Amino acid sequence: MSRRSRHSETGGEHRGEPLAHTPVDGTSRLATTIFDRGMTDNNFTPTPAAPATPMDDRATAETFEKIFFELRKVIVGQTRLLERLLVGVLCRGHCLLESVPGLAKTLAAETLANVVGGSFARIQFTPDLLPSDIVGTRIYRGSTETFDVEFGPVFVNFLLTDEINRAPAKVQSALLEVMAEQQVTIGGVTHPVPTPFFVVATQNPIESEGVYNLPDAQRDRFMMKITLDHPTADEEMAILDRMGVTTDAPSPQQVITLDELLELQARADRVFVDRSVSQYAVDLVQCTRHPDRFNLGDLGEIIGLGASPRATINLIRGARALAMLRGRTYATPQDVFDLAPEIMRHRLLLTYDALARDITADQVVQRILASVPANWVSPKPNDAFERS
Repeated sequence: MSRRSRHSETGGEHRGEPLAHTPVDGTSRLATTIFDRGMTDNNFTPTPAAPATPMDDRATAETFEKIFFELRKVIVGQTRLLERLLVGVLCRGHCLLESVPGLAKTLAAETLANVVGGSFARIQFTPDLLPSDIVGTRIYRGSTETFDVEFGPVFVNFLLTDEINRAPAKVQSALLEVMAEQQVTIGGVTHPVPTPFFVVATQNPIESEGVYNLPDAQRDRFMMKITLDHPTADEEMAILDRMGVTTDAPSPQQVITLDELLELQARADRVFVDRSVSQYAVDLVQCTRHPDRFNLGDLGEIIGLGASPRATINLIRGARALAMLRGRTYATPQDVFDLAPEIMRHRLLLTYDALARDITADQVVQRILASVPANWVSPKPNDAFERS
């Protein structure tokens, strides 16, 4: 692994201060932009507004409250996971979940599929899995002397791939191709997967034997990498109260249809993003490549390869979706800030020296978030789950 070359250029001045430093779990509070203060700026290019959809803002907020309510009937705690999964669905991204077994990863994905009326499938990745086991294959019918297409489990709206690092690279590549192109080719014929299409992949961080780690280029295809922690004592008691009797487990109700979900996705695309918000996202990603421009020159010995432009794109897409979840029609720098750990952590390639010193990507991201300033920011409490 080669170290990235050091740069001596000096970047432009940054107005404002860094957003408040928060834990990796991204539970920091919301901030306001210049529009909250009635200020104007001649240096930004607004995102063009699109025609309004039939769902007004109030109806959208009520829809999300109902979705959260149904999700929380089944999932205790893990609020950050639920919020991030919804962000991924709204901006058509895919999520990589990393945690020890038993933290409701499968249950969360399946519950979300049920709440929005989507089809769901789970694939257990194993070393002997073949690409055809995922995407499908052609079967010869001797009675008719023809080949029939046998579709694989990827032809669903919500796909959970359990322990993705258990399967060899050839199988992983087959899945990632479907994620990127939303279609598969079987016998020379292209077949689109259902819309919407959302993949949740899981991996166990404590397993090291019999695994095939995802290459860096393939990890970059996931919009977010979400890490999960064990529940608190109170949350675990609530889990026991709900799940202690198998015959009386809570069952979520469908809240919206797939057509309404597609409408919500289109609405998220129209959330306004001020130029200062976009600049903040660019600065965060640029800092991973040229840390010396942001007075973080020592990170040059730690970061071997910075985040790709996909990180910048996903920061803005995610900020739009998170803003809508939080009841706003515009994104703020705080939305970018809150999603940065999940969007950036798996896109940083650390040097051998950093790994030898037990430095993690999360520590690097938090250092960047604490140092890179954002414009026109002031604290304002607001959280999607406080309303539900």
